[in-house]
Amino acid sequence: MAGAPCLLALQELVQELLKRDAPSNVPEIIDKLFSEIENVDKEAEDEIQKAEVEECSVNLWNWAVTKRMGSVINDEQRAKLRHVACRLALLCEDNSSSEETVRRQILMTMKTGKGWVDIGKAVLGDGFLEIAIKSIENLYTRLMKRSNGEADIHVHKADVEKDLFKVLSYQAESAIAQGDFQKSVMCVQRCKDMLMRLPKETCYLSILCYNFGVETYEQKRYEQSSFWLSQSYEIGKMDKRYSTGQKMQAKVLRLLATVYLEWDCKVYQDKALQAISLANKENLHPAGFFLKIQILLKSGAADEDLSTAVAEIIHHEVSLDFCLNTAKMLLEHNRELVGFDFLKSVAGRFESSPDLEKVILLHIEFLLQRMREPLAKQKIEDLITGHYTGKQLSAETLNQLHIILWDRAAKNYEAKNYPEALQWYNYSLSFYSSGQIDQNLAKLQRNIASCYLHLKQLEQAKEAVKEAEKCDPRSIFTQFNVYKIAVLEGNADKAVEAIVSMGKLAEEPAQHEDKLLADGSTATSLLSLAAQIALENEQHAAAIKALEYLSQNSQDCQQVFIALNFLHSRIKDLDTLLTYLTLAHQKLAEPFTEGSHLTLELRTQVTHWFRKVAWNLAVQFENCPGTMRDFFILSFKFSQFCHPDKAVLIAQKTCLLMAAAIGLEMGRQNTALAEQIELLTQALQHIQACRDIWKALKPTGDFSKDPTDTLLLLYEFEARAKLNDPALESLLESVWDLPQVESKTLETIASLAMEPPAHYPSVCKKALKNALTIHKKQEAVDGVRISKCLHSLIHLSLPSGVIDADACILEEAWGYFEDALSTVSSTDNYPEVEILWLMTRAWNTGIFQYSSGKYKEAEQWCGLGMRFLHHLGSLKSSYESNMIGLYSEVLDKLDRAKGFLPNEE
Repeated sequence: MAGAPCLLALQELVQELLKRDAPSNVPEIIDKLFSEIENVDKEAEDEIQKAEVEECSVNLWNWAVTKRMGSVINDEQRAKLRHVACRLALLCEDNSSSEETVRRQILMTMKTGKGWVDIGKAVLGDGFLEIAIKSIENLYTRLMKRSNGEADIHVHKADVEKDLFKVLSYQAESAIAQGDFQKSVMCVQRCKDMLMRLPKETCYLSILCYNFGVETYEQKRYEQSSFWLSQSYEIGKMDKRYSTGQKMQAKVLRLLATVYLEWDCKVYQDKALQAISLANKENLHPAGFFLKIQILLKSGAADEDLSTAVAEIIHHEVSLDFCLNTAKMLLEHNRELVGFDFLKSVAGRFESSPDLEKVILLHIEFLLQRMREPLAKQKIEDLITGHYTGKQLSAETLNQLHIILWDRAAKNYEAKNYPEALQWYNYSLSFYSSGQIDQNLAKLQRNIASCYLHLKQLEQAKEAVKEAEKCDPRSIFTQFNVYKIAVLEGNADKAVEAIVSMGKLAEEPAQHEDKLLADGSTATSLLSLAAQIALENEQHAAAIKALEYLSQNSQDCQQVFIALNFLHSRIKDLDTLLTYLTLAHQKLAEPFTEGSHLTLELRTQVTHWFRKVAWNLAVQFENCPGTMRDFFILSFKFSQFCHPDKAVLIAQKTCLLMAAAIGLEMGRQNTALAEQIELLTQALQHIQACRDIWKALKPTGDFSKDPTDTLLLLYEFEARAKLNDPALESLLESVWDLPQVESKTLETIASLAMEPPAHYPSVCKKALKNALTIHKKQEAVDGVRISKCLHSLIHLSLPSGVIDADACILEEAWGYFEDALSTVSSTDNYPEVEILWLMTRAWNTGIFQYSSGKYKEAEQWCGLGMRFLHHLGSLKSSYESNMIGLYSEVLDKLDRAKGFLPNEE
């Protein structure tokens, strides 16, 4: 049989659970037991030791009880253990079971079924409750068989019915949980039939029905709820000795009345009123009065009926708050006549109470709601009179009154009924004593000032603002009112002074007590409004100052850009303009969010606008290189927020080229070494950034005639040369390797290589030689440019005043002179002044050699000078005679010098 091994395994699990106080795997063992019990069947009956199983069942049941009390297991785990223990006990059941065993089975099945119902798993409990019923019937049959006479029968029947009553009540709970109304009614009816023999269960059954009524009411099953509540009330009346008591009966009836009220008051009005009347007879309670009025209101009862109902309240001990809530309900249902009469009655009832002011306050509030302003004003004026005659209101009530008065004033102000708004504000002002300092008083005076300003009563407005300043001088709202009055009076200095105060307060909202300034939006809104007022009144100085603070403090980018737009068109100071544009860039750099005031499209438009503004400003300030460069850099930074199309990339490239060029020029003009290094370093950064943009731009079109490559090369060379940068060598290598480089570029490199603080003569020579090579290859020889290259090369190789020149140096210089003579001989556009310079340098070099006794060298160089003399034009006659004479002396000296030399054999 399959059942026997399963049963043995189950018994082993039970033993494992019982052998220790609280094994760590209790939940796991319980779940396994609950799973395994389903595999045990009655067919294993012949193979089991019933005594062992029964003992196992009882031990497990007892363990579950003790461990539940010690909080070792929860309700569901206990239900599972009872389930297992009960199933084990049922395995041992047979016709020969003792009466004690049957009674134990009844107890176990009852409690197991109830346990499942209590944790919300009623379906699992139904089977056990059915077994319990059968076991009770079995027990009853046994008892009847051994009864002796009528007396025994009554005793046994009462004994059995106690358990049957419990099981039936549990089945009723299960049926309610599963929504089976008919079954629950049947079970409760059977229980109700037993109450004559079990009168002590009356209270229990009444409360059970009440709980059913609450549960079905919460589920809005009003018909079922009304049935259960009616049953609860009826059962509660069956035996006064064991009743739930009048308070509970009244509670049941109030809920029954509520059910009828919410179900359909018009249909069940009479039943609802009957229920609440019975409730009030059972036990008077404020909730009963309130509910009765609710029913009357909802059913549309006449005012006379309502008046009768509320009159009952006055004659009983109820709280003031209850009366006020009742009055509110009446007035909210538009029963003004009854409501206001009731309030008068309440005032009379609580006339000597310190809480009377609550009644008056509510009366005023409802008079205003019902548009009975004259009566409300009369009551307020009475309170003002009382305030100054010793009948002062409590701080809490006075605060609530101020709220009512301010609310009324604000509504009139919004409706532009300024005289009426002023009257309500003045009512509030009447409750403040002379000399009182209070932030709320400052707000009140500002509101009064605003009313006077709208009424064109400037002097009264000024007085109100002065009072506000006394109370709260560091309020931006107070300063705003000061500003408005100054503008209206045409007092420009006072207006600017007030704006400055507002701006300072806007910069430190966290230190201000006014919560409206917590996020800064109120402050910037006031600054924006201040600027608008100034412009409308042609107060440009105040407008500019307001917009300056607005641009610095506003979180609304659109607002900031509008302010900056206005300021840029009116400010001429360069530093200020630069500051404003830098601020605009900072605002645009803030993360863009979908919910921001600035849409993506508008953000793009604004960015382009500021980019162009910065560019135009840069172009305008050509005479201020530093400012010009800063504006170009700003224009570039703005363009970084734009979509990188071709036009934007060209603009970025140009800005950086201009910034680099200006930086290099400023470096040339600056003699301070540290500042020069900083300018050159910045220029190098701009060059590198420009080169990156240029790489991205090149593929977008034909830039064959664009000089950017050359400019970047020259700018970088100059910066690195003057910084003595080690990277200069690698840069030059790339220059020498260029397949097509213009001679002009090489000549510029040569010039920059020797421009202080740079000093690279070898680089200069190499550049000039390469340039000279290019010139010689040209079809039409350009004598002028060749003359300049050769002039520079000769000057580098043979500096002026050099006497003891090395033979190698002279040889190098001689080569340049020969190139020059060749070019002079082959072209007629070699500048005569350069020919004269070449002749003079060659002649002077020869004379220096002559003076040193180097006659042979002297003859060569002087002879070279004479060869250049032949190519002079108009200047030839000025030098010819002297040079011929001196040259003859040189030759003569050379001949005589030769005479002293020994002849060669």
